[in-house]
Amino acid sequence: MYRRGLKKTLILLLACTFAVTGCGRQETQAEEKKGIIDKPQIGITFDTFVLERWLKDRDVFVATAQKLGAEVDVQNANGDINKQTAQINRFVEAKVDVIVVIPVDCYELKGAVENARNHGIEVISYDRLIQETKTDLYITVDSEQVGEAMGETMKTNLPDGGNIAMICGPENDTNCKQVADGFEKAIEGSGLNVIYKNYVKAWTSEYGTKAMQEAMAENEQIDGVMCGNDGLAGFAIQVLSEQQLAGQVVVVGQDADLEACQRVVEGTQAMTVYKPIEELARTAAEFAVELSDKGRLPKVKDTIENEIDEVPEEVPYYGLAPVAVTKENMDEVIVDSGFHLHDEVYLNVE
Repeated sequence: MYRRGLKKTLILLLACTFAVTGCGRQETQAEEKKGIIDKPQIGITFDTFVLERWLKDRDVFVATAQKLGAEVDVQNANGDINKQTAQINRFVEAKVDVIVVIPVDCYELKGAVENARNHGIEVISYDRLIQETKTDLYITVDSEQVGEAMGETMKTNLPDGGNIAMICGPENDTNCKQVADGFEKAIEGSGLNVIYKNYVKAWTSEYGTKAMQEAMAENEQIDGVMCGNDGLAGFAIQVLSEQQLAGQVVVVGQDADLEACQRVVEGTQAMTVYKPIEELARTAAEFAVELSDKGRLPKVKDTIENEIDEVPEEVPYYGLAPVAVTKENMDEVIVDSGFHLHDEVYLNVE
């Protein structure tokens, strides 16, 4: 009798122990799940990762947001506006707190953005301003100043009467027009002549090469080429190289890509515009985390006008200043800052 009673007692004690342990595990799992949910949830969709610079933006943005305690869902639209729209809609379904968008097409995201904001989700236009709808913030490097820096380089390096070809980026990227406007503003009254202007359909070799070939076929003398970014500058210089003209024609671009910096020190590209990408991405991540708390708003003093249903609306705006990079300040701006390594930049220079 005693043994049977003892056995029964032990079984009851073990059952209670497992029950308590099980409850404790469930509570721990619930707390862990709650901790993840309580973290700010940020969705970010990129136009593409084909361009070198977007990889830098991604890495700095994610690292900063995570350091501030946020979870980041990174998506790549691969240049497909329908895919990007679907990504934004999935962010809405996932009930993220903030959506950051690098638009494939600035004019085709109105519905997706309005859907997100109608669900109480903050939306940030990153680097390119989404058109015809209101976003909660627009953060970028000042594109008009980028164009002005390009124009100043042309004025410094070309004689009066010099002929310039403009190979701009796609028109569905609103920054491209602002860069072009800044460039034309800078050279106004200088005696320089824009003899060719083309907004390419995409930032690809196919369109960049074709535009440069077309400019040369239509004009006997081209002294300078303004390019929408360093990728287009590379395609233009390749075409010039085939005609033994690389280094003789003044070529400018933007983004300070590694290959562009190499061309600058080699002498085939006169200048690239450095955009403080790390600061841009870091600041955007900080703003996104702030916006995730509905009671907090980033301290942004400036606004930019965006026409919505033919009515001007003011969008909170934060802009950073670009820096023109030439042979003379390459080390100071690019190498000393750690943007690119010295040995990489000077790889082909003895």
